[in-house]
Amino acid sequence: MNGQRPGKESEVRKVVATEYLSLDGVFQEPGEWSRPFWSDQAAKFKLDELFASDVLLLGRTTYQGFASAWPRMERDSAGFADRMNGMPKYVASRTLKKLDWNNSRLIEGDLADAVGRLKQETSNDVLIGGSGDVVNQLLQQDLIDELRIMLYPIVLGGGKRLFRDGMKKPLRLAKTNELGNGVVVLSYEPAR
Repeated sequence: MNGQRPGKESEVRKVVATEYLSLDGVFQEPGEWSRPFWSDQAAKFKLDELFASDVLLLGRTTYQGFASAWPRMERDSAGFADRMNGMPKYVASRTLKKLDWNNSRLIEGDLADAVGRLKQETSNDVLIGGSGDVVNQLLQQDLIDELRIMLYPIVLGGGKRLFRDGMKKPLRLAKTNELGNGVVVLSYEPAR
């Protein structure tokens, strides 16, 4: 990992989960339904978010989807693809044995312990994208410092929802950000 920034030795970094969500709470396969709403503001938001992070934390399904797509992405002037492919990726999986995407590592042992270590060892945020099971587990354990919901103006009528049935967790709205085309980012923090 990148180590500490000068003067930041005692600062603990944030675990940030960011999710694409339809109005009816679906987060499954956002690439299939979010594209018509993409904007320059959304691209800048995602770029800034990625460059504010040192590592990606992913569940198995999201990792497999990203690993099959990102290595084939063309270089772009903003450096998004290079950053995605080059940064360390930590994968929470009980079934994967081998990871082929550059700089990918399996998390061994307890996920909560691994997240605690990542927060201490990184200079910037730990970013989770997709990975609903990881988000649910960490949210339940109060290990997500910021939950960013990119809310899209579409009702899908079915699909996998982000939050498990029975999940109850009070959150506090910390910030909103309009990205154009009806997309709003709702940033929540734990209501501790």
